[in-house]
Amino acid sequence: MKVFWGGGRSPHGKKMETVSKQTAPVLEKTYQFVLWLVPMVDKFPRSQKYLVGDRIQTAAMDVLDHLIEAAYSRDKLALLNRANLQLEKLRYLFRLAFDLRIMDMRRYEISARALDEIGRMVGGWRKANNVLQA
Repeated sequence: MKVFWGGGRSPHGKKMETVSKQTAPVLEKTYQFVLWLVPMVDKFPRSQKYLVGDRIQTAAMDVLDHLIEAAYSRDKLALLNRANLQLEKLRYLFRLAFDLRIMDMRRYEISARALDEIGRMVGGWRKANNVLQA
């Protein structure tokens, strides 16, 4: 079953791609992660907020952007691969923040679990897309 977001038409009158129920959970999970992340990064020390914190926020927003684009694109695989690469960058950035003691163990664990779940969902979407293209 397909679900239409945004009424099915862009502001320019062009027909938009449909979003399946399978893609909505990964978009919602990623959105909730970014919603949790932004105020958490605000608590970083000033010396690292604008270097490590900014990179973490940018990478997380890039993941969300790529997933939204993939939901409405015919060429999903390239966008999902980019989202997957950004997830891997995020894993390293969170590890760096933890190792630099910018982030405590509890927040690191929350972020690691969320990234793992999002990564599994993106991987499933990539696999399903590969099967459909083959």
